[in-house]
Amino acid sequence: MKFVAITACPTGVAHTYMAAEQLAKTAKKLGHEIKVETQGAMGIENELTDKDIASADAVIFAVDIMIEKEERFDNIPKIRASVQEAIKNPEAVFSRQAK
Repeated sequence: MKFVAITACPTGVAHTYMAAEQLAKTAKKLGHEIKVETQGAMGIENELTDKDIASADAVIFAVDIMIEKEERFDNIPKIRASVQEAIKNPEAVFSRQAK
Protein backbone atom coordinates (compact mmCIF):
# COMPACT_ATOMS: atom_id res chain seq x y z
CA MET A 1 0.00 0.00 0.00
CA LYS A 2 0.98 3.60 -0.39
CA PHE A 3 0.62 5.88 2.63
CA VAL A 4 1.12 9.51 3.42
CA ALA A 5 1.51 10.57 7.04
CA ILE A 6 1.60 13.62 9.28
CA THR A 7 3.45 13.64 12.58
CA ALA A 8 3.13 16.44 15.13
CA CYS A 9 3.63 16.69 18.89
CA PRO A 10 3.01 19.64 21.24
CA THR A 11 6.61 20.86 21.36
CA GLY A 12 7.53 19.74 17.86
CA VAL A 13 11.17 19.18 18.64
CA ALA A 14 11.99 15.50 19.10
CA HIS A 15 8.94 13.23 19.13
CA THR A 16 7.55 14.59 15.86
CA TYR A 17 10.71 13.49 14.08
CA MET A 18 11.06 10.23 16.01
CA ALA A 19 7.54 9.24 14.95
CA ALA A 20 8.27 10.17 11.33
CA GLU A 21 11.40 8.05 11.35
CA GLN A 22 9.63 5.06 12.91
CA LEU A 23 6.77 5.22 10.41
CA ALA A 24 9.19 5.43 7.47
CA LYS A 25 11.32 2.57 8.79
CA THR A 26 8.32 0.37 9.51
CA ALA A 27 6.66 1.07 6.16
CA LYS A 28 9.80 -0.09 4.40
CA LYS A 29 9.96 -3.21 6.58
CA LEU A 30 6.33 -4.06 5.76
CA GLY A 31 6.74 -3.41 2.04
CA HIS A 32 4.70 -0.20 1.94
CA GLU A 33 5.53 3.15 0.42
CA ILE A 34 5.21 6.25 2.62
CA LYS A 35 5.94 9.94 2.57
CA VAL A 36 5.85 11.69 5.94
CA GLU A 37 5.20 15.38 6.52
CA THR A 38 6.31 16.77 9.88
CA GLN A 39 4.62 19.70 11.56
CA GLY A 40 7.04 20.68 14.31
CA ALA A 41 8.74 23.68 15.80
CA MET A 42 10.21 24.46 12.36
CA GLY A 43 6.75 24.54 10.77
CA ILE A 44 5.73 22.19 7.98
CA GLU A 45 8.62 20.19 6.58
CA ASN A 46 8.59 17.69 3.71
CA GLU A 47 5.13 19.00 2.82
CA LEU A 48 2.88 16.55 1.02
CA THR A 49 1.79 17.61 -2.45
CA ASP A 50 -1.67 17.19 -3.93
CA LYS A 51 -0.16 14.45 -6.11
CA ASP A 52 1.25 12.63 -3.04
CA ILE A 53 -2.14 12.69 -1.36
CA ALA A 54 -4.13 11.70 -4.47
CA SER A 55 -1.94 8.68 -5.10
CA ALA A 56 -2.02 7.40 -1.49
CA ASP A 57 -4.30 4.62 -0.25
CA ALA A 58 -4.56 6.16 3.25
CA VAL A 59 -3.19 8.88 5.49
CA ILE A 60 -1.76 8.25 8.95
CA PHE A 61 -2.23 11.05 11.46
CA ALA A 62 0.30 10.42 14.24
CA VAL A 63 -0.48 13.64 16.01
CA ASP A 64 -1.15 14.95 19.51
CA ILE A 65 -2.16 18.45 18.42
CA MET A 66 -4.34 20.11 15.79
CA ILE A 67 -2.50 20.13 12.49
CA GLU A 68 -2.42 22.68 9.72
CA LYS A 69 -4.19 22.05 6.41
CA GLU A 70 -6.04 18.90 7.52
CA GLU A 71 -8.71 19.59 4.91
CA ARG A 72 -6.28 18.31 2.25
CA PHE A 73 -7.15 14.80 3.40
CA ASP A 74 -10.96 15.02 3.30
CA ASN A 75 -11.24 12.44 0.50
CA ILE A 76 -8.78 9.81 1.69
CA PRO A 77 -9.14 7.04 4.32
CA LYS A 78 -7.59 8.00 7.66
CA ILE A 79 -5.71 6.14 10.39
CA ARG A 80 -5.35 8.06 13.65
CA ALA A 81 -2.72 7.39 16.31
CA SER A 82 -0.82 9.21 19.01
CA VAL A 83 2.80 10.19 18.47
CA GLN A 84 3.84 7.77 21.23
CA GLU A 85 2.01 4.90 19.56
CA ALA A 86 3.77 5.65 16.26
CA ILE A 87 7.12 5.59 18.07
CA LYS A 88 6.54 2.55 20.28
CA ASN A 89 4.28 0.34 18.17
CA PRO A 90 4.28 1.49 14.55
CA GLU A 91 3.30 -1.91 13.16
CA ALA A 92 0.01 -1.69 15.06
CA VAL A 93 -0.65 1.68 13.42
CA PHE A 94 -0.19 0.20 9.94
CA SER A 95 -2.39 -2.79 10.78
CA ARG A 96 -5.42 -0.63 11.56
CA GLN A 97 -8.25 -0.45 9.12
CA ALA A 98 -8.28 2.99 7.54
CA LYS A 99 -11.57 4.87 8.06
